[in-house]
This record gives sequence, structure tokens and C-alpha cells, in this order.
Amino acid sequence: MRDIDNLCINCFKELTEGAVCAECGYDNEVANDNMYLIQRTVLQDRYIVGAVISHDSDAVTYAAYDTQLDKKITLREFFPKGMANRLEGSRDIHIRQKFIGVCAEYKRSFYKLWTTMQRLHSLSAVVPAYDVFEENETVYAVIEHFECIPLREYLLRSENSNIPWDNARLMFMPVLTTLEALHNNGIIHASISPDNLVLCRDGKVRLSPFSIQEAGDITSPLEFVGQDGYAALEQYQNNHRLGPATDIYSFSACIYRALVGTNPPSAQARETNDKLMIPNSIAETIPMHVIKAIGAGMQIYPEKRIKTIAEFRERIDASPSVKAQAAAAATDYTKYQQYEEKQNKKSRIAIIILVILIIIAAGAAVYVVEFTDLVKQPATTTVTEATKTYEVPNFSNNGYMKADIESNGAWNEQFTIKFVYDYSTDVEEGIVFKQSVAAGETVDAGSEIVLTVSKGIQTVVVPALGGKTLEEATKELEALGLKVSTVEVYNDGGHTPNTVKATYGSAPAEGETVAVGEEVILQIYGEVETTTQPAEEEESSSAKIEVEG
Repeated sequence: MRDIDNLCINCFKELTEGAVCAECGYDNEVANDNMYLIQRTVLQDRYIVGAVISHDSDAVTYAAYDTQLDKKITLREFFPKGMANRLEGSRDIHIRQKFIGVCAEYKRSFYKLWTTMQRLHSLSAVVPAYDVFEENETVYAVIEHFECIPLREYLLRSENSNIPWDNARLMFMPVLTTLEALHNNGIIHASISPDNLVLCRDGKVRLSPFSIQEAGDITSPLEFVGQDGYAALEQYQNNHRLGPATDIYSFSACIYRALVGTNPPSAQARETNDKLMIPNSIAETIPMHVIKAIGAGMQIYPEKRIKTIAEFRERIDASPSVKAQAAAAATDYTKYQQYEEKQNKKSRIAIIILVILIIIAAGAAVYVVEFTDLVKQPATTTVTEATKTYEVPNFSNNGYMKADIESNGAWNEQFTIKFVYDYSTDVEEGIVFKQSVAAGETVDAGSEIVLTVSKGIQTVVVPALGGKTLEEATKELEALGLKVSTVEVYNDGGHTPNTVKATYGSAPAEGETVAVGEEVILQIYGEVETTTQPAEEEESSSAKIEVEG
């Protein structure tokens, strides 16, 4: 085996000029952060952990080295961001008490994802995984290392930041076969974008990296991995489920970016203006069936979108039936835009005429009111309209923000809505999570409904506790609303027993921001251990020495 101590822990080439690698420029004297595995840690008696590449929503990615195969690899460690840390001197990841239940589910999802990816390692458009194992109270995936650049970077290097359809077709079509296989095996990528479609040295476009599906849903506790312009509407709203159509939206958006040269508008913005504009100069270079396929793949609502990769492939690859439909529907995109402009012009004229008529009608009404006394009319009886009633919507369980409710004209006409604010341990800041009148109840028009908007999780900063007694530290933490548990650490005689370890004495550490109600683990010095032997043992030892002498 190669001398690991003399390898760069970033590229795993030989160090020839001191700590700074001559090959990649990495400074090998820079250590990983304490929350990550120490560089050159050995896993499974085989894999050498190197530098941290990134910490994504569900996992840490390390540069690593496979000693058996003698090659650089990529290592993914399940480590949900913001939910876990490591105690000093321990390799095990420690899940914060609040997230223990949900992280157990995420860990199972991570294991299932990567064991499935290992089984599907032969797919041409993924970076293959070839080992999955559990260690350090977490799960690791071993992934082949490929030299590659993100599609976004490749496009930015291209003239006008885009590429013609003939080139894009060669790059994108093989990915569809891989996506179809993943969907058939229950895997939804949920974060396809020009940053994780990568162009490798062998000319192939591959999907990398993968996060668990839950990270692609903004309503989950995990950090959201979707990107505006590429994330589908259902990733922002919990009333639509993620599925194959989610990936079809993102993949269509990537094709749009490659052909047009700009990012598409976000799904949330498109909910109010669902138009995808393509400049004429570019549209003329794209086959009509491709434009129509992108439009069908980027339908804003998933129920109206293309449902399967097979159908998307047929549309974008121009099967005979699709060609016939496209020819019948339109001859070219320019004519369609000209028609739109004519229609818009007609609409503007119609609106102007309508406004004039309304003004005339309003003037006539004023005239009648002002001069009605000049004409004696029989007295009329005014009928008081019965009070209207309305059913109260479910404001508190659908992820509505204050602005969403304020902008809904119908609700504000039907009810008198007031807002108050409070902390929540479960609901993000700005989201309505309580209502004074239960959903489904029928109330009179104008009834007051008080909605409670989340101020987010109430947080506090972990104070400096090193050197304090357990009693002092406990009181201070409990006064902040935090729970306390302890771990006893070795006392070499230089510390007062039952006091908090001077450095890294708590997890979460001093200065970290934590939620009220969270558990803080204190490392407490134990009693000084004695090494004095009992009298009988000392006499026996002395006698033995005399005999040997």
C-alpha cells in the first residue's frame, strides 16, 4: 500500500514540495473542521478520509482514497445539516434530541437511496456507487470519482451561453434512460439543475450528486436543495406530492437553459404568469416539437404536466405521431407570437371601450341620484338583505404566509382578519400556524378571525460554561429553557471534579444558536483516579523482588 502520510488528502497524489500539493495546490496543513472526520481516518480498514468537499442538506462529501483499488474516490457521510454534530474525540455523529425521530427516517432513506444506486451502478448517466456501509452511528456511500465540470459552467463558456438543439440532444437524451430507470426503482432526484448535471471527460452528462428525496421538499426540516427556476411548484407547496413529474419539470428547465441561454423564471413566479418566453432569434433555431415538449414538461401544475419519462422522450425526440401533432398545431413559433400580439392589441382596445362605457354608466347613475327629487315617484320599500355566512378556510395547515392571506381579496371581503405573532418549535418564520376560529366552521360575513404567524423557533446562544460546577452550569442552561445531560470524562488530577470541561465542554458548543427546549450535553470531569495498590499487593510485590534479587 502507498505511504498514506505522504499523499495529498485532496487529490491523493504524492506530496513533493512540502505540505502544499504541487498537483492541486491544496494546503495539507489545513485540518477538517472538528465536526467532521479527521483527515486520514480509516473506515472499514480500507477507505482513507480526506478533505471535506461540501456539506449538503443530508450529507458531508469527502475526498477519499480506496487502498484496495489504489484510486481516489468520493465518500458521502449521512450527516443532516443543522441536526447533528460530533462530540470532541468521538467519530460517532450525535443527533440533536429534537431531531432523533425524523433523522432515523432520513437515515433509512439515505441507506435505501445508496444501496439502490449501488445496484444500478451500470447506468450510463450516474456517477456509480460501489459500496455502502454503516459505521460511526451513520451510513457511508462510496462513489467513483470522475473529473467533470457542471453543465452551468460549460454553458457559460459557450458562445451566447447556449448550445444548438443538435448538440443538446446528444447530451441530454442518454440522461432520460437513466432517469426512467431511477423512477422505476422508486428514486426521485428532486434537485436536477445545471449545477448537478455534470459533463465528464468521457463526454457523457451525468447526474451528481444525489440527496435523499426529502431534501427536495421545502416543507421538510432538511435544508432545501432545489434551485429557483429548476424546482417544481410541488417542491414549494405541500398540497402536491413529489414524483417523476417533479424531475421532468427540472430536466425540461435544464434543456430550456441550454437552448435559450438564460434561467427560466421560478415556478412560484410562473403561478401568476405562466408564460415561457423564447426570443424569436433563438426560437427559429429550435424545432417546434422541442419547444412544445419543453412547455409540456414545464407545466406549472403537476397534474397537467407530462407524467412519465417515456412520454417526454417520445415528445422531445419527435416520434412520427408527435411530428404530426406538432405540424397540425402550429407551423412556427414566430407566427404564434404574432398571433399573441394581435390578440393582446384587441384585448387592450376592448378594455379601453369597456372603461369608457363604465364611466358613461357611472355618470348616468349620478345624474339620476342628483335629480331624482325633480320627478315624484311612488315610495319604494327597501328590503334588507339576509346576512351572508361563509365557511372558514384552513389557514393554519397549508403553509400560508401573511402576505398570501393579505393578497386574497375574497377572504378579506368575507372576514375581518387580524394577525398576531408567536414562537413555534415546528413552523418556520412567517407561516400561519394557528387560527382563532376552526377550519370548516360557518360564520357571519365580517366575523373576526385571529391568525397566529410564526416568529420561528425561539433560540438562545449556548453560554460559556467551561470551569463551572455542574450545578452552576445546569441552572444557567435551564434558565435559558434548555435540557441538560452529562457525560463523565477522565480527570488526570489537574481539574476540579464535577466541573465542566474547559474546552469543547458542551455539545452544542459554546456560542452555537440552539432552539429552546433542546438538549445540551455537558462533559464533566470525574473524580481523580488513584493508582495506589492495596497494602497486601505491595507486600507481595516487595517479597517477589527480594526473591528475584
